[in-house]
Amino acid sequence: MPLGDRIKRFFNNHAETSDYHIDNELKTKYYKASKHAVMEELEAFFNADPGFSIHARSEQRGEISAVSKRGKNVLIIATVIMVRPYQTALDFSVTTDTAFRIDFGYSDKVIKKIYRHINQKLPKTEGN
Repeated sequence: MPLGDRIKRFFNNHAETSDYHIDNELKTKYYKASKHAVMEELEAFFNADPGFSIHARSEQRGEISAVSKRGKNVLIIATVIMVRPYQTALDFSVTTDTAFRIDFGYSDKVIKKIYRHINQKLPKTEGN
């Protein structure tokens, strides 16, 4: 990844995943599971981690929003989309509330932490 992109991400307070993200760890992940299974695993993660609490959950829209309970103020929006049967995409949008709009890469770390947990619990699709 180019140095300029690393610096921009470091001095920002927002991070998102996408299919074409420059950082492979922040690319959209696809799981061999139903939408409901991915939503349940996300909910289990947020309920088990004492640092987060679920703010809102919409099974119909495939979204879960969570906030941090301690440390930095973080808003996480997880979007779950079933692409085809047993191929479900998981994307994140994370914003850290800081005084100077700089989180020193904290938003990226939150996404990577959640992806690591979900990767251990659910099978990923091939080529992902």
